[in-house]
Amino acid sequence: MKPIIDVLLTPADLAAALRADVVSGLSEPTGRRTLPPKWFYDERGSQLFDDITRLAEYYPTRCERAILEAHAGDIMTRDVSTLVELGSGTSDKTRLLLDAGTGTSGGLRTFAPFDVSEETLRSAADTIALRYQAAGLAVHAIVGDFEHHLGVLKEIGEPGRRLVAFLGGTIGNFDPAGRASFLSQLAAALAPGDRLLLGTDLVKDPARLVLAYDDPAGVTAAFNRNVLSVINRRLRADFEPDSFDHVAVWNDVEEWIEMRLRSTRPQAVLVADLALKVAFEAGEEMRTEISAKFRPERIFDELAAAGFDLSQWWTDPAGDFGLSLSCRLG
Repeated sequence: MKPIIDVLLTPADLAAALRADVVSGLSEPTGRRTLPPKWFYDERGSQLFDDITRLAEYYPTRCERAILEAHAGDIMTRDVSTLVELGSGTSDKTRLLLDAGTGTSGGLRTFAPFDVSEETLRSAADTIALRYQAAGLAVHAIVGDFEHHLGVLKEIGEPGRRLVAFLGGTIGNFDPAGRASFLSQLAAALAPGDRLLLGTDLVKDPARLVLAYDDPAGVTAAFNRNVLSVINRRLRADFEPDSFDHVAVWNDVEEWIEMRLRSTRPQAVLVADLALKVAFEAGEEMRTEISAKFRPERIFDELAAAGFDLSQWWTDPAGDFGLSLSCRLG
């Protein structure tokens, strides 16, 4: 069965969003400049992140996979007929859920991967449709930004039998206000009885957290600097990535990791397509990502505030990563 691909986000939309984010983030005063982490993921950035997930220091991917391996059958009950994956990428880990949902005890009929990259999504959708063809699984892919296009979920699958998976700890890239807004929008797009499977990295020894985002091999540093190469290529900027050091720090007050780029010298950068010139002082830092870490009670409270009722809570044996299954209340 050939996948259905709904394109809600065109290359022109992405280009406009990049321009807006760069103008907004680089126009801030010295010391308050930011770039959103969504722009890490061009082809090279995606490959670097894939390399990061295989590092010994980076535990979240392994921990989440272990939980999914142990509990996929508990998650993909016969009541789940549609699985939606937000930020799906290649849907690698999600195949554990697809296997369980299309098995003899599952009732899965539709898989809806949701991602900003049309190229990645089309490739993944074709692969999954072929792999699960014998099981009769329909693939309905959505090219969109889950910060803006969650409303489309109302049109996918059977209300009350949908499961939305948001894995990898990606929810941590939002600040508290952003998380509240995202969860509320998601709840509004779902019907009573629909479920949310949410992956969350948990608070632990700050030294371990920093090491996971600043590995000795420098893979995460290359990943962080790559955002400058993306801006150079797409907006004709003249960043010199090697003139910025990678920095990862633990913010004890907010309980999140911050990734930053620190200018190694005074320098001026021109973003030609925006007619924007930005001066950086030596030692000035620009934030490129936050990755919030959670305590279970905070996760439960935030889900409840958005209208979700916790059904199940699992962690890996070491208690490093949490996976919650909750139900949209009526």
